[in-house]
Amino acid sequence: MNDFDAVAAAYLDACNATDPGRRERLLGEVFAPDVSYIDPMAAVDGHEGMGAFIAGVHERFPGWTFRQVGEADGHHDQARFRWSLGPEGEEPPVLGFDVVELDAEGRIKTVRGFLDRVPGA
Repeated sequence: MNDFDAVAAAYLDACNATDPGRRERLLGEVFAPDVSYIDPMAAVDGHEGMGAFIAGVHERFPGWTFRQVGEADGHHDQARFRWSLGPEGEEPPVLGFDVVELDAEGRIKTVRGFLDRVPGA
């Protein structure tokens, strides 16, 4: 059985990593090497693609952090959770949820992202 809140926390920890070395380490721990990520604004594959995507988020929104909203739930090897992105201590401008699928080792192999609120959208 999986701890889906722990999966979400590890995922968001990797997404919040601004130091390239730390981000690379977390990518290897949290995501399968052939991870596939897609949301309405991006589609990337592998650790290199995920790393570039995360770095791009931090370039576009410096100082903003991802936070889990509510509890994660899931079944079998799938989990879903809500998240926010914004400046610390302020109402987050970005809200979304992700559905992830885990591999046999418990690493994330697919991410399907949905954006509920995006500035200027």
